[in-house]
Amino acid sequence: MSDPIVWLGSGSAVSGNTPYGFYDTDAQFVADAMSAAKWAALRLGYPIQDVELSDSNFYAAYEQSVTEYGATVNDYNIRQNLLEVVGSPTGSNITGAEIRGGNGKIIRLAENYGSIVGAGGDVSWYKDSIDVISGTQEYNLNDLSFNGVSGSSIRIKQIFHGPTPASRRFYGISGYDFNSAMSDSFGFDSIMGGTQFVLRPLYEDLLRMTRIELSDQIRKSSYSFELHNNKLTLFPIPTSNYKLWIQYTVKDEEDDAGSSTTIGVVSDHHNIPYNNLVYSNINAVGKHWIKKWFLAECKEMLGIIRSKYPTIPIPDGEVSLDGDSLKQMAESEKERLKEELKETLEATSKKAQMELKSEEAEQQQKILNKYPLNIYIG
Repeated sequence: MSDPIVWLGSGSAVSGNTPYGFYDTDAQFVADAMSAAKWAALRLGYPIQDVELSDSNFYAAYEQSVTEYGATVNDYNIRQNLLEVVGSPTGSNITGAEIRGGNGKIIRLAENYGSIVGAGGDVSWYKDSIDVISGTQEYNLNDLSFNGVSGSSIRIKQIFHGPTPASRRFYGISGYDFNSAMSDSFGFDSIMGGTQFVLRPLYEDLLRMTRIELSDQIRKSSYSFELHNNKLTLFPIPTSNYKLWIQYTVKDEEDDAGSSTTIGVVSDHHNIPYNNLVYSNINAVGKHWIKKWFLAECKEMLGIIRSKYPTIPIPDGEVSLDGDSLKQMAESEKERLKEELKETLEATSKKAQMELKSEEAEQQQKILNKYPLNIYIG
């Protein structure tokens, strides 16, 4: 049986001895990987006890630790910045870049909702009329044609069915006779006439219009309608023939609004261009986390190796190895470190920082309120 491979106190060059070579060209990574290998070996018992790991094992574990740290940070950044970079080219590396949020993406998302309620968007609203017949209260819109579009293919947005506006029914000369020039200067047309608004507050007009509208609804057979399954019912029953105007959208146009397909741009989590971190740009706090994860990786590897042979026979007895305990220790340490890093990232999120600034502003205001105010005597 050949002698087992153990750590000899130093290793070969780092470059070329890592599985992927992600950071081999970074001089700082090369130096830190060699130092970390010696440090981990000492933490695992060297030179008092043999450590059954080679230099390549240590370097692979260190590369894995840096990659794990970078993947966690990048995953957090993706969740923070995805909305801002959707639609940007996938070929541009944004690792370590400052991403400033803009309103463009939010506005584009809101346009579709605006189209539904008529507050903008890129969906055309159409207007057409139906002939209301005296005595006929119900109309099946599916049987009608609006600008050549069948009723079943449209969505009704607004039906112009109501009484004369209240503002047209109470304005008039009431104690004051202003000429038309003065009426026009205040926006009162010839029908409304120049009224007492010059001398009375505006809220009185609003109260009066509200009173008239409530009277129409409660005391009278108010103008209203019901629309169910494209069947329109008018209230009250029409007593004359007239044209009823309707605003609508075409279903196909509204459903397809804002939909588009673009190849080669960021679409979701999987293709946002976050690459491996530049190791030399990682600060001391991040490298400290990497080293702790690295030690856990080394414990796990050593535990797997020692678990293959739980005991080793020796003269007059046998020696038990600690493979299982090393694996359990490594697993718990990794879980704790992962949770610790996630909590740190959440504490530095945009939302958390704004909440912190808000709390600081409130506390600052409380402090300033305790300062005596200067009294100036002039």
